[in-house]
Amino acid sequence: MSAGTLYDKVWDLHRVAQLPGGSTQLFIGLHLIHEVTSPQAFAALKDLGLPVRLPERTVATVDHIVPTTSQARPFADPLAEEMLATLERNCSDYGIPLHGLGSGRQGIVHVIAPELGLTQPGMTVACGDSHTSTHGAFGAIAFGIGTSQVRDVLASQSLSMGKLKVRRIWVGGQLQPGVYAKDLVLHIIRVLGVKGGVGYAYEFAGPAIDALTMEERMTLCNMAIEGGARCGYVNPDAVTFAYLQGRPYAPKAQAWERAVAWWRGLASGADAVFDDEVRFDAAAIAPTVTWGITPGQGIGVDETVPTLEQTEPDERPLAQEAYRYMDLQPGTPIAGTAVDVCFIGSCTNGRLSDLQAAAAVAKGRHVAPGIKAFVVPGSEQVAAAAEAEGLDQVFREAGFEWREPGCSMCLAMNPDRLEGRQISASSSNRNFKGRQGSATGRTLLMSPAMVAAAAIAGKVCDVRQMINTTP
Repeated sequence: MSAGTLYDKVWDLHRVAQLPGGSTQLFIGLHLIHEVTSPQAFAALKDLGLPVRLPERTVATVDHIVPTTSQARPFADPLAEEMLATLERNCSDYGIPLHGLGSGRQGIVHVIAPELGLTQPGMTVACGDSHTSTHGAFGAIAFGIGTSQVRDVLASQSLSMGKLKVRRIWVGGQLQPGVYAKDLVLHIIRVLGVKGGVGYAYEFAGPAIDALTMEERMTLCNMAIEGGARCGYVNPDAVTFAYLQGRPYAPKAQAWERAVAWWRGLASGADAVFDDEVRFDAAAIAPTVTWGITPGQGIGVDETVPTLEQTEPDERPLAQEAYRYMDLQPGTPIAGTAVDVCFIGSCTNGRLSDLQAAAAVAKGRHVAPGIKAFVVPGSEQVAAAAEAEGLDQVFREAGFEWREPGCSMCLAMNPDRLEGRQISASSSNRNFKGRQGSATGRTLLMSPAMVAAAAIAGKVCDVRQMINTTP
């Protein structure tokens, strides 16, 4: 059983009670809500006549359903308009702060909470969205919850949960140019599997992790859930503190110094005990692309789609299903696969550094004929920062569309959707059947830089060839 890890320390600090069934009543330090999973939770509170227990610990934004071409109200989609109006009304009724459209702070929930300094080391963070694991990048325990649990947190500021085991994922070496955090996490999921982390929290550690920026760490932790882990985290360090300092909700003055001293003590100690450990060499990882229908079906861009014989026996039925759905032939190179749509954005890869990496590839080049390519900043702040650097102009000159902030085509609960059998090069997090809006649409997951390269080439290609040449 794990001991002395950050996970153990934060769990113990937030334990309210040990419940008769063996689970723990855990206090939730930060509750994030949006327009999709909160309406039924608020309706249940009203039916029960209950208040929100600690409204100051809940923060709302709108992200999933907002259009990215025009955000003028009312929305063209009446259901989307109703969902936003319902969130606005519930936040007003219960005194919950809402970062709405045009506030300068609106955006994808897992982008705005870190950039506002709401997410901090040592916290427990919950949200009705599976990619809440993102916030573990700060040394927090963060997990997605269902609508009934959103209700429970609103009513009690706590949850009933079972404690996880802790697996340390140690990554030595350094990522090579053209290889990003997205490639790293896709490689980890490829090796460990989409169910490999079930029952675990993942602690990401090692020299390669220490070298990542906060935004890269967020990408890594964001997709821990895709590997089956309920949460993933990185121990807080100087990189964490530098990112947080001066942000609106971060501690100030003397409180800052006290906070940093406390945060340092939360990190897993040298004598920490883990339930399991797996090691990787960052230098051996290539730009990675998914070929199938789960994030675990990924390969290096210089590899071929695996044959059935190269697949583990228990994974062969899923591989056969993926061959049929994706219409990709086993044994053929993934490079050269034609794409129709190229999407840069999402809570995984919609931050400023993601856009900078993609813009560096796009600059001086142009999207291939017939390719629809668009960029969706993760928040209003990301959009403003990118525009201040002229990145929007770089993308426009290269033939990309520059959109308004939102979740966009990641989940396609808005007008941004694949059509028919279109195939998408996407910087988002899931390549499930129908995930990007078409029941027959196909998704290839990759880094933002790889998406930009695919848009320019009109097909999957190795971004390293572009970053090493002058357009």
